[in-house]
Amino acid sequence: MKKFLELGVVILICQAVGALGAVVTLPAISGWYRGLEKPDWTPAAGLFGPVWTILYLMMAVAFWRVWQRRLEPGARRACVLFAVQLVLNSAWSWLFFGLRNPFFGLIDIVLLAGVLAWTVRVFLKVDRMAGFLMVPYLVWVLFASLLNFSLWRMN
Repeated sequence: MKKFLELGVVILICQAVGALGAVVTLPAISGWYRGLEKPDWTPAAGLFGPVWTILYLMMAVAFWRVWQRRLEPGARRACVLFAVQLVLNSAWSWLFFGLRNPFFGLIDIVLLAGVLAWTVRVFLKVDRMAGFLMVPYLVWVLFASLLNFSLWRMN
């Protein structure tokens, strides 16, 4: 029972990070973001919410799996890296949408991609399934990095 309570808490934390980002993202989408020049391959704005909801759920389950092994070698490092990437994840929305600054967003998302790649690597050593659960998130962040770079260059 305790394990599932821990899973629920981790899911709530990850979804709360998403909700914190939405606080500044949603108001900016209909105004500032809509006015930006975008590459032709930019996903529809309505796609981001569902994708992020699923990714936050997957990363929560991944973290929970690592947390269950927290006394094993490498697990503590994995937990710290997860926390760092989660802070960088949240900061991106505030930098890109809150400050309306694609350059600051780009700096953050490049750092996020690096820490996230390191997190995936460490997760894979602690719990392979946890590492695999983080891979779609890493792929999305790499795609988002390219999009962020393009938006910065075009605007």
